[in-house]
Amino acid sequence: GLAFWIFVTPRARREAVGGRQGDALRVSVTAPPVGGKANAACVQVLAEAFGVERRDVEIRPGAKGRRKRVRLSGQTRALEEKLQKLAGTS
Repeated sequence: GLAFWIFVTPRARREAVGGRQGDALRVSVTAPPVGGKANAACVQVLAEAFGVERRDVEIRPGAKGRRKRVRLSGQTRALEEKLQKLAGTS
């Protein structure tokens, strides 16, 4: 698996994964940060971006605020390559 930081922008115009915010991967979701809706949307867009199942994406418990720790299950090397590509560091 792979663990990394994300920086979430809730209530964005469109959902997207890509770019950097400091040491974190930028994630934009259209959902509001209410009742876990933004976190659920993050799980969905990250699963799509990395080509994994939703159950393979874990946002660390107690993840409030825009900066969150994420863990993905799967082939570490392939996930690292996708992370670098999405973050624009490859």
